[in-house]
Amino acid sequence: MVQKLDVLQETASQTAGPYVHIGLMPTYAGNGGYYDEEIGTTPFVDESKAEGEIIEIVGSVFDGTGWAMRDALIESWQCDASGIFPGQDGADPSFTGHCRFAADAESGEFTLRTVKPGAYTGRGGVASAPHISLWIVARGINIGLNTRIYFEDEDNSADPLLARIEQRPRVNTLIAKKTGDGTYRFDIRLQGQDETVFLDL
Repeated sequence: MVQKLDVLQETASQTAGPYVHIGLMPTYAGNGGYYDEEIGTTPFVDESKAEGEIIEIVGSVFDGTGWAMRDALIESWQCDASGIFPGQDGADPSFTGHCRFAADAESGEFTLRTVKPGAYTGRGGVASAPHISLWIVARGINIGLNTRIYFEDEDNSADPLLARIEQRPRVNTLIAKKTGDGTYRFDIRLQGQDETVFLDL
């Protein structure tokens, strides 16, 4: 029997806000001491032994007003430099493929230090251009957002996901711009002009 809604009221929903930091990055949220070090803040088991090029991606998450969101938390997932995901045969044992990082509380900038991923072959033998998958949460975001980072110095022309974006100028919102030797810039815009392409995953 279904209980009448006039007896129990639905609990008000909450955005992720600072709460996700308390659970996922307690030291960052000012609650240090739970772990010797934050879990997942590096994709490396041993960076000195990791295969491939080490890169840094810097960026910010901007809201609809153009304000950098200083409470954004991001998780990344990717294959290694050879295009192999962790857990698969031949994967780099010094690389986990996963990282959790947050925007700086003062500047709103995040930094992801990782291996530049290789191209990989997915289901049905379809080849994808090198990319990094992202999951983003912050104030005002009720459900985490998914997107990807591609690289302007790679051949992205045959990537199956990019090919499905009908509004071709929007493809650029998924492309990290090279800023130096092993460094890139990738900004995420939640609304407005140049809004980032988000994925329904």
